[in-house]
Amino acid sequence: MTHPRTPPASAATNPDAPRAAPPGERSPERGVSAAVDDDDSERAPSAAVDVDDRSARAAAEEMTVRPLRDRRYVVETDGGTYVVALDAGTCTCPDHAIRGSRCKHLRRVAMEVTAGSVPAPDERVGACAVCGTETFVPLDDPGAHLCSRHAFEPGDVVRDRETGERLVVVAVTTERADAYRTEEDRTVDEYATNAAYGAHEPVIEAVYVDAVRPGRGLSDCERYAFPASRLVRPRRE
Repeated sequence: MTHPRTPPASAATNPDAPRAAPPGERSPERGVSAAVDDDDSERAPSAAVDVDDRSARAAAEEMTVRPLRDRRYVVETDGGTYVVALDAGTCTCPDHAIRGSRCKHLRRVAMEVTAGSVPAPDERVGACAVCGTETFVPLDDPGAHLCSRHAFEPGDVVRDRETGERLVVVAVTTERADAYRTEEDRTVDEYATNAAYGAHEPVIEAVYVDAVRPGRGLSDCERYAFPASRLVRPRRE
C-alpha cells in the first residue's frame, strides 16, 4: 500500500510486528608468538605484587592491543606477544599462565575496551552505512549499521528530507534498503523518492506525527520505511 502523500513514502512490511535492531575486524590477524618472558616473569611468586601495581603498569606501559576474529586479542609488548581472552579472563603470559594472576595484559585489554579503543569480545569493527565512519557492530551481524552521529532510537522525532514532514521512529533495522521489501513487494530503494539515498543503508521504520491522535497511539498507526539518510533530526537542520 502506498501512502497518499506526494511524494509517497514507502509502506513498511508487517506494520504490527516491530523489528528491533541489535544493540551496536580492526586489523588482520597477526602471527602470535609463543609466550616470552617479560618483566613479570622475573618476579618470584609473591603476594607483594598487588592489584594496584598491575593496574598502574597496565595503564602506563607501552602495549599494542589488536582484536582477533575469534573474540580474543593480541597484546604486543617490548617483552613479548601474548593472547588475551577477555571474556574467559585468560592470558598466555607467565604471570597469568603460571601464577594465575589477573595480569597487566588482561587489565590493559579491559581498559581499551572500556575506552572504546578496541571492540568488545562480542563486537567487530564496521563502517557506518551513511558516512563510512568506523564503528563497532555486533560480531555476527552482517547487516547495515550506523555510527552514533547518524543512528536513531525508537521514539526519536525526525524530519523527512523529501516532504519536510515530521515522523516518529518506531524501529531501527539492519536490513539494507535494497533488501527490505514492503507490502507492495518492492524493495525500499526501488521507490523514486528514495533514489537519492544509499541502497546499502539500513531501513528505518517510522510513523507520521500527524497520524498520532488521542486514542490512537504509535502501534495503531501505519509504518513507513525509509533509507536512514532520508531522515534527519529537526534540531540539526
